[in-house]
Amino acid sequence: MVYFVRTASERDLEKVRALLVESFHAAYDASHGVAKVNELVAHLFSPAALKARLAKKNAEFLVADDGRDIGGVGYAAMSSEMTKTVTLHLLYVKPDLQRQGIGRDIFAELETCFPDAEIMRLEVEVHNQEAVHFYERLGFVEAGRNENNSPDQSGIPTLVFEKALEFH
Repeated sequence: MVYFVRTASERDLEKVRALLVESFHAAYDASHGVAKVNELVAHLFSPAALKARLAKKNAEFLVADDGRDIGGVGYAAMSSEMTKTVTLHLLYVKPDLQRQGIGRDIFAELETCFPDAEIMRLEVEVHNQEAVHFYERLGFVEAGRNENNSPDQSGIPTLVFEKALEFH
């Protein structure tokens, strides 16, 4: 099946949410337990939260679509705290479709959506080694760590990765 990367629309959000729930459980159930993952999913991927991301200015919400199904999703937004920095918030591919280039294709599109950005930044969970290796293959380098231990944060430590963006 061939997947085309395009801008997400409101009609995609139900499928996007299902993909994110499936992907989160596949990635994090073993390390955090189903209850914690359900809590995170309910907060991060509620219909209202996804709609808000879709409407956000200076952001791009993409899906990989084969005409019948959504195989991957990506979301990035310009940082309000850091100048010329875009933050990659979501990049997930259905577990049974991983390692087929869908994530790479979504990322390649996101990388071109922010011509004023000089740096792309993301956080990846310390124990998610598959994701760490994926981002390293895309050219990201570790730039720090976030313990996420503030009162309204998950308490799940992440590595901060950055990549210089070049537009020619």
